[in-house]
Amino acid sequence: MTPGDPVQTQHRTPAPWTPPRGSDVEMVKVGPHWDVLRAPAEIGERALELLGDASGAVIADYGLMYWLTQTGHAQDWRGLPQVQALGAHGAEVTYVGVPPVDWRAGPRLHWRIPVGPDRYLTDPGRLREALVRAIAAEPAEGATAR
Repeated sequence: MTPGDPVQTQHRTPAPWTPPRGSDVEMVKVGPHWDVLRAPAEIGERALELLGDASGAVIADYGLMYWLTQTGHAQDWRGLPQVQALGAHGAEVTYVGVPPVDWRAGPRLHWRIPVGPDRYLTDPGRLREALVRAIAAEPAEGATAR
């Protein structure tokens, strides 16, 4: 390097978070790695259909589904019925139970869509659109199917 040459810096992207590899559920603090959007399984399944390959990793636990999304987006989700945003906003500290990487069947806590090289975080805009459409498609309570 000679005087006057621009200083070159290397920007390193932190390695993505990985799920536990042991045999126990790990309680992971929401915020440092991702925020979470939680929806009832019926709505979640419809949203998964709408998202297709655009969905990132999803945790399922009995009647709930949890999408991992980019940190800092949870505060944008207020007012969407039946969906709860969990994130590092305000004074709240929230933890989510995360299953080991090889737990892929339920009904207990498991990976509905496992984390992988091409599946990690779901784009929050696409997820919101899918959830809004999934909620709108939900049959009214008491309605009978034909």
